[in-house]
Amino acid sequence: MLACSVVALFMVPGTLSAQAAGTTARAGTAPQTAQYPKRQLRGAWIATVANIDWPSQPGLPIERQKQQFISQLDQLQALHMNAVFVQVRPTMDAFYPSKYVPWSQYLTGVQGKDPGYDPLAFMLSEAHKRNLEFHAWFNPYRVSLQTDVTKLAPNNPARLHPDWVVKYGSGLYFDPGIPTAREFIVKSILEAVRNYDIDGVHFDDYFYPYPIAGQDFPDNATYQRYGAAQFANKADWRRDNINKLIQELSQQIKAVKSYVKFGVSPFGVWRNNSVDPTGSATAASVSDYDDLYADTRTWIKHNWLDYIAPQIYWNIGFAPAAYDILVPWWSNEVEGSRVQLYIGQAAYKINNNNQAWANPEEMPNQLKLNLQYSAVKGSIFFSMKDLTANPLGFTDRLKNDIYRYPALVPIMPWLGGHAPQPVNLKQASAQANGVQLTWYTPLHSNATYYVVYRFDGRVRHNRGDFNNAQYMLATVHRTAIDTTMQTFTDTSAQAGKTYTYYVTALDRLHHESHPGHGQTITLANK
Repeated sequence: MLACSVVALFMVPGTLSAQAAGTTARAGTAPQTAQYPKRQLRGAWIATVANIDWPSQPGLPIERQKQQFISQLDQLQALHMNAVFVQVRPTMDAFYPSKYVPWSQYLTGVQGKDPGYDPLAFMLSEAHKRNLEFHAWFNPYRVSLQTDVTKLAPNNPARLHPDWVVKYGSGLYFDPGIPTAREFIVKSILEAVRNYDIDGVHFDDYFYPYPIAGQDFPDNATYQRYGAAQFANKADWRRDNINKLIQELSQQIKAVKSYVKFGVSPFGVWRNNSVDPTGSATAASVSDYDDLYADTRTWIKHNWLDYIAPQIYWNIGFAPAAYDILVPWWSNEVEGSRVQLYIGQAAYKINNNNQAWANPEEMPNQLKLNLQYSAVKGSIFFSMKDLTANPLGFTDRLKNDIYRYPALVPIMPWLGGHAPQPVNLKQASAQANGVQLTWYTPLHSNATYYVVYRFDGRVRHNRGDFNNAQYMLATVHRTAIDTTMQTFTDTSAQAGKTYTYYVTALDRLHHESHPGHGQTITLANK
């Protein structure tokens, strides 16, 4: 064991510097132009449809499925990510036991077959152990990637309610214009909200399906029955159908659990300015408003969402839809709302035989550009397998530079929550593998995790820059709600150095306490 000396640094109420007090208690105070923001959503999508990301193939043994998922979470944790967006209902099937939809075929290879465990409960537990928010990703209308209803499980709602089902292209969909179908979708999603400790409900860009040339979505009869009397054209009626789903689901999620977030990741272009002067300076062949009937502007205006993550999957300078045009457009779009803006980043395009994406600086430059806009609160990468592949060394860049330090999820004040009481660091002791820290949490504290800060030398609390991510050593999950003692070992501590450590406590909505008592330790030279 290394010999050491330890000095406790006691926090005196009222003596924390104004800067530190403001930044440890509130979100959004760090300048957005900082290279390493303290508050920044960092997420990745894990797609299960067609086994894109997980499991690697259907029918794997349970332990193999679990090992694959744990490996992915460990990689995200190593990248200092703080959120994961997992597709728990890829079609009209589920990765959890449900009374509304059958088990997913992507687990066992057979839709409706029990996989032998509860994947969602498992995934939630493992994500939360690593302080990753877990957003349950649902595809509300997509029934199947093929058109034969008889190939679906007998209890699939498409077989029980064939009047809800529409064939379009190579797939089956629920008709968004049928009120009973919409009610079913809302109820089935709320089932997961009630039964699982998810942090968010998430949709991607699939509302009305992407248009097929020469084929209109076949909903004329539905329009005549439910919309023609009120809406002079089908397009407005279709948008209203999606609006109703978003509004109703938003309100009912909050009625069940007020802290559960609701977010959507739409296609990256709302409308081109050639058809609407308030649209973006783009010439995209598809738009949310005109083709997918997703009126994201209305959702933002009415604060039906907690966050929006447009998929801006084009390079900087791309003429039809430039990344550097769309980021400021979306930033302006959320201005005046409480909806937080994250950017959907196209990790899958890196080095994909396109000249722009063959440039190893393309994605890093996109992330640098994001920092120029205070409205941009973070990024979500599509998808996990692409981060694992480390295209053009980008994942290494994240780990070693861009996401070099941890970051906290931005606070959403309207969701409630409050900072826990400060925790006091009781001990810092030298061990063979580093410095072990020990602190205690009151039994009834609302703390769910902690941030460990490390400063070089002896640093009193009113001299520590707690708003600087470079001093955030790690986040630590609260081991158990009925346990008061928490420990963490700093394995990166170096012999002969003097360090000062502080710990703060955070609730599940990321409100951070003031730092409590700190500890200074000087490690002996080897």
